[in-house]
Amino acid sequence: MLHISSDRKRYGFRPSHQELALVGITVLWGASFLISQTGVHHSGPLLFVGTRFLIAGIITSLLFLKTMRGVTLRELGAGATIGLSICLGCGLQTYGLQSISSSQSAFLTALYVPVVPLMQWFVLRKPPHVMSWAGIGLAFTGLILLAGPGAYHVGSGSGVIATLLGTVAMAAEIILISRFAPLVDSRRITVVQLLCAGLFSLAFMPFAGETVPSLPPIWIACAAGLGIASVVIQLTMNWAQKVVSPTRATVIYAGEPVWGGIVGRLAGDSLPSLALLGGAFIIAGVIASEWRPKFRRVPDHVNGASQHSDMTV
Repeated sequence: MLHISSDRKRYGFRPSHQELALVGITVLWGASFLISQTGVHHSGPLLFVGTRFLIAGIITSLLFLKTMRGVTLRELGAGATIGLSICLGCGLQTYGLQSISSSQSAFLTALYVPVVPLMQWFVLRKPPHVMSWAGIGLAFTGLILLAGPGAYHVGSGSGVIATLLGTVAMAAEIILISRFAPLVDSRRITVVQLLCAGLFSLAFMPFAGETVPSLPPIWIACAAGLGIASVVIQLTMNWAQKVVSPTRATVIYAGEPVWGGIVGRLAGDSLPSLALLGGAFIIAGVIASEWRPKFRRVPDHVNGASQHSDMTV
């Protein structure tokens, strides 16, 4: 007898409010590729990322000013650590967007899908369920199909290497949020991590040789827009991942290139020919990660009756 996990018995595959919220921020994530690529046409990646997250940090500070009075050392330390991972992940990804396309970046970034369960295993000592592995495999296959054949010829330049390193940092961010989310106030840690992500990015500018150029209005609009989106994304992640496991969250995040492709299509880009099939694989991956098949154990007296029947024939 097939069995759905206990928190889904009553509603089948119906997602929780937290999971739906993560789907929502994945849509915002998908749109960020095109916006980031537009921004780095006018400045260095660290200035863009730093400004984006500093804006987000200031907004959340004003929203939770009273709550910040109770900030703890644990929240400061955890927030700074997560902020550093955000800085490295987004900074390296944005750097890569200067020399590779947004679709290539989406494909390479999606490698965090198989990386997160491995990091969860080694860091949190929580081996993923076999169906979670199946879901990740299906979702990652979908990502490959969405990227199309051209994604395999991304070359070996600095943009590719930077994006791959950024992918590892993003996987670390997911693990760190799941590690600390149940132990801290989600509002305070969101403020700290956003401010730290912005400050770290700006502090690294001299080492990367970046300067502040003349910034057009489109750059300011992109940085401010992503700053506001970052507030929504980080608050949602810290809230939702209190109850959503890193592996399940990762499968949901795997839909990011789907939405990135849709936004790119609206902007004039063409979706890969296998995009629809890739999307179907990702949906199958989400369902598979929720599925917990079990077979009802046959009672001993039934086995005994069956054996007796066989003996008397």
